[in-house]
Formats: sequence, C-alpha cells, structure tokens
Amino acid sequence: MQNLKSAIKTWIPDKVYLKLLFQHRMGKKLNLENPTTYNEKLQWLKLYDRKPEYTEMVDKHEVRKYIGETIGEEYLIPLLGVYNSFDEIDFSTLPDQFVMKCTHDSGGLVICKDKSKLDIEAARNKINISLSRNYYYHGREWPYKNIKPRIICEKYMVDESGVELKDYKFFCFDGEPKALFIATDRGIDTRFDFFDMEFNHLPFWQHYKNGVKKINKPVGFDDMIRLARILSKLIPHIRVDFYNINGKIYFGELTFYHFSGLEKFYPDKYDEIFGNWIIIPSKK
Repeated sequence: MQNLKSAIKTWIPDKVYLKLLFQHRMGKKLNLENPTTYNEKLQWLKLYDRKPEYTEMVDKHEVRKYIGETIGEEYLIPLLGVYNSFDEIDFSTLPDQFVMKCTHDSGGLVICKDKSKLDIEAARNKINISLSRNYYYHGREWPYKNIKPRIICEKYMVDESGVELKDYKFFCFDGEPKALFIATDRGIDTRFDFFDMEFNHLPFWQHYKNGVKKINKPVGFDDMIRLARILSKLIPHIRVDFYNINGKIYFGELTFYHFSGLEKFYPDKYDEIFGNWIIIPSKK
C-alpha cells in the first residue's frame, strides 16, 4: 500500500499536487494567478522559476565549487570525503568528530561527536533511507529533482558557545537581504529568532518559538550581509545560510523555498510582509 501511495504521489502533476498540499497544510486555497503572501509566492516560484543552475546551488557537494568561485574557498567548511554509498566510507580515516550529510535532500544528516560511540548501523539506516528517496517529490522543490544522491563528510565545528553552531539564515530578494533568523539550541530545544538588517528583533515566530536568551549581534554581521548580497544576486528569492565562529564566517547552504512555503507565520501578517518583498519574474 505504501508503495502504491508513493507511486500515485509521483504521478500527480506539480501544479495539482501543490494546490492539494497547500490546502492541506495551510488551510486555504492556493492562489497561483495572483499570489500575494510569501508562502503562495514560493509555490509560484517552484512552478515557474526553473533555472538549471539552481540544481547545482542546492547540491551540498556541487555548491562548494559555486561558493569557491563566487565568494572564495575560505568560506567553506573543510571537506573530509564524498561517497556514492555508505559502504564506501572508511571510518578509520575520519576524525573522532565529523558531520555526515546527504547531498540531495534535507534531513539526511548524522552528527558524530565521538566516533567510538557512533551507532554505525543506525547511521547506515538513516543515510540509506535518505539516499533512496527523491526529495523533490515531497514538496515539488524542482532544484532537487535531478541531484545525484551522494554523501559528504565535513569537519565538526562549534561556535563561541563551545556546544553548538548557530545558523544565521538570511532572506534575500533580488540580491538584497531583508531579514534573517538565527537557529539556536538545535536538537535540544530548538528556537528561531527573527531580526531585521539593523539587528532589531522582529515580533513574530514561525515553526519554532522565539528563544528566551538574548542573542547578541555577531562579529562580522555586516560581512555576512555583504556575502548574502553576492550569493543572491539576480534571484527573485533565496535564503542564504551562514555559520559564524568568533567572526570567521562559513557558508551553510542555499535554500530556495524556506520550509517549502508551507509554514504559517504568527501573526500571519508577516506572511504578507515577506510576500511583498518577492517580485515574481512575470511582474518585474
């Protein structure tokens, strides 16, 4: 039965599928003829803004070349290896700490803080499940459709806290960062806090509640804004993610469809505020 459901899911045309999914997740009809909210416009972009280079930009291995050529290799987290299958990995050559990721999806992630305690079979199972699926069919995020599934291992890193690596995720619109959120306490009690480009805290939340701890403006904040501008140039909307370790900036990833455009804002007026920042190509 599960195989039948999966097969049917792949047969449904993108436009029909997104209308059904949007209704189910957001509780209202998807307006593709005159989209106004952020979440609606992301669905429009999935369907009608399809450039071949987007696939390279979301491939976690191929994007490294793009980043090196665009802003410089010094912003890349050190790569430990790239593999076509889990069985290719020689764990004896890896350090005691590392991060394992699938190149073609979201969620295919294993964080190893102590190799002697790593459950190899659990890691194998998680990675192999990710390798076997085409992430595109989950939310019809077109850039993921033709990525070659692989595994990369990167250096394990923490920021000034000594216990985590905060994400700084910039929402960029035609090359201009307008807002960001910072993800903290990942895997413990995940919190998201949104800020404007003056680092004023914005009074809304999405998916995860705001944190209870004060977040200070990081050293190198203006440099992150500068780099986000470069990486988002000529793109209607993209989220540019960085890590920041005592002012040393590292690239995280590029995301075209934040939460796949299927996550409510509280209060919901921010869905319209963010939506106003996206000028869809047909209306430029």
